[in-house]
Amino acid sequence: MIPESADRPAAGNGESAPHSVFYEELVTRNAGVVSADEQAALRNATILVAGCGSIGGAAVEPLTRLGAQRFLVADPGTFELNNLNRQNAVAADIEQNKAAGAAERIMSINPHARVTVFTEGVTASTVQRLTAPSQIVIDGVDVTTADGWRAKHLLHRVAAQRRLPLITGWDMAGTQYVRCYDYRRIREPFAGAITAADIEHVDTWDLLRRAVPLRRVPAEMLAEIRANHMRTDYSFPQVAYTATAFGVLSSHMAVRLLAGRPVRQEISLDVHQMARPLGERWLTRLRWPVELAALVPPIVRLMRGPGAR
Repeated sequence: MIPESADRPAAGNGESAPHSVFYEELVTRNAGVVSADEQAALRNATILVAGCGSIGGAAVEPLTRLGAQRFLVADPGTFELNNLNRQNAVAADIEQNKAAGAAERIMSINPHARVTVFTEGVTASTVQRLTAPSQIVIDGVDVTTADGWRAKHLLHRVAAQRRLPLITGWDMAGTQYVRCYDYRRIREPFAGAITAADIEHVDTWDLLRRAVPLRRVPAEMLAEIRANHMRTDYSFPQVAYTATAFGVLSSHMAVRLLAGRPVRQEISLDVHQMARPLGERWLTRLRWPVELAALVPPIVRLMRGPGAR
């Protein structure tokens, strides 16, 4: 039985006794993998998840299960049927705001968690409130639209001003490319690769090229881009295991960063290559420069403008 005094805050951390008991049992199986200082950092950190769809949504659950319990979640979008192939939602969630859905998942795992929801997403009026309490940023802001790129760059600019570590990722066929911009050390948004002016004047394909090194783009994605780069209605293919890989990688990276430990600046995990037998892996590697060579001319023409030949 819980004693009558159990609803009083536990000493030192502002948690009630039931909360502390719940938390200790929730994370008990972390011991031996997550160190005591890492667990304490997770317990007390406030984490901003900006964009709660494919990759942002993938990070929410492992972070909560690891012991993070203070979140700000932001996304203006709602779940659609075509999101269900990879995002942490079910049919009943269709038309629900994605940030609200992320908050529900967090609270369903840890009912003592504190979650603040911003259904407006990252905007000029919300970005300060989103970043001010945060110790780390998970950037899952969508970049399929110009407004998405503006929101993403705004987030990076303010994270750089506040010197917050930020983790973002990119789904490409079977590859998850994760990039850490540790703005405690990096002074420019996107490490200077993309400026605010670029967002207004540079083609989306070129913005993607600046954000993701070509060497990290798998051969099958190069072929997909070559076949569809002229389509204005084109949407990148995304699958469940690639999005999930971001949650796997980013949650561990967040643990290390919050505990003051360094992480690699970039990680590329190619699920397809890992599963292929050796012969097929080598054939795929040989295919990569062929696909790149075929892709370069149309992309150069696109960058030069609609009248280029």
